[in-house]
Amino acid sequence: MARFFIDRPIFAWVLAIVIMLAGILSINTLPVSQYPTIAPPTVTIRSNYPGANAETVENTITKIIEQNMIGLDGYMYMSSSSDGYGSSEIKITFEPGTNPDIAQVQVQNKLNQCTSQLPTVVQQNGIDVKKSTDAFLMVVGLISKDPSIKEYDLSDYAHSVMKEPLSRLEGVGDITVFGAEYALRIWVSPDKLNKYNVTISEIESAIQQQNAQVTYGSLGNAPAVPGQVYNYTIRGQSRLTSPEEFRNIIIRMNEDGSFVKLQDVATVEIGTENYQFAGEYNRQPTTGIGIRLASGANAIGTAERVVKEVERLKQYMPAGYEIVYPYDTTPFIKISINEVMHTLFEAIILVFLVMYVFLQNIRATIIPTITVPVVLLGTFAIMSVL
Repeated sequence: MARFFIDRPIFAWVLAIVIMLAGILSINTLPVSQYPTIAPPTVTIRSNYPGANAETVENTITKIIEQNMIGLDGYMYMSSSSDGYGSSEIKITFEPGTNPDIAQVQVQNKLNQCTSQLPTVVQQNGIDVKKSTDAFLMVVGLISKDPSIKEYDLSDYAHSVMKEPLSRLEGVGDITVFGAEYALRIWVSPDKLNKYNVTISEIESAIQQQNAQVTYGSLGNAPAVPGQVYNYTIRGQSRLTSPEEFRNIIIRMNEDGSFVKLQDVATVEIGTENYQFAGEYNRQPTTGIGIRLASGANAIGTAERVVKEVERLKQYMPAGYEIVYPYDTTPFIKISINEVMHTLFEAIILVFLVMYVFLQNIRATIIPTITVPVVLLGTFAIMSVL
């Protein structure tokens, strides 16, 4: 083999150039991350049943979904958890080498077949199916030095303003906001329910009936009478928008003409969707936005895009809001790459010196020395193919 290339130097040079070009083109396609993806792919199903205990969640959600997850290609095992906050989480692990996108589609198809068996509230809240990655690329922290701003103010801002633009960035696989959005909270008093002889079902029915978008039609619409020029859309009742409007919901009308309103049996206020998270950063209220890397994405490029987008959003933030980065894996990656580059240059120099000492000929030393980049770039090309 050696004699073949020695006798054909032009062919050897052409082959080396082709290998180098293939390696250069493949560099941008290789993933750059803190750790290689060696764990088997996992698909996670998350759902929520507000107000339900762990046993109810297990029987009405988790078991039903588990029993329908059959016939999945590459399936290995499944694990699940149901907690007292009404949350259900099912992790389905597939064999290494399974395409995570295909696995997610299969899980979604199986889930669609059993969704009708789940409680109505769970269906309305939605069921989240995602390719799961436990490791975060980075965490964007939102803090405030203003004592009047609470952590749920920050988490609502992160949900409503920052989550969507960040999730659309190239390389971002998943986003987790450590906190919840604003929500209207209705705290019912058992003593007042007993006093007015009101049940929870009556309250739910009254809220559903009086907090509804009603369409009234229009005037002068087709078929119109001869000479009709204008038509008008009638606007009427819409959904309630403030705690005061909810407090005035009529639950029952008594025979004497008096009313039982929601404010008579419950406290209505703007709170947060759940109270499971509370965080501080240097003793200041905070919320975090966890960024997970998409499969095969470049960690450094993704982190740079996230920081650039955060800086763009930062100029529109309310007074008192600040951005911090409490967790970021990219400095470690950059340091590792720099160390590899330093080691590579040192190795090339040492190879050159050793070859020159033994061969005592510059031309004979340069030829094997330039094979080092050819070999490295060829390795990149093979890694990209594999």
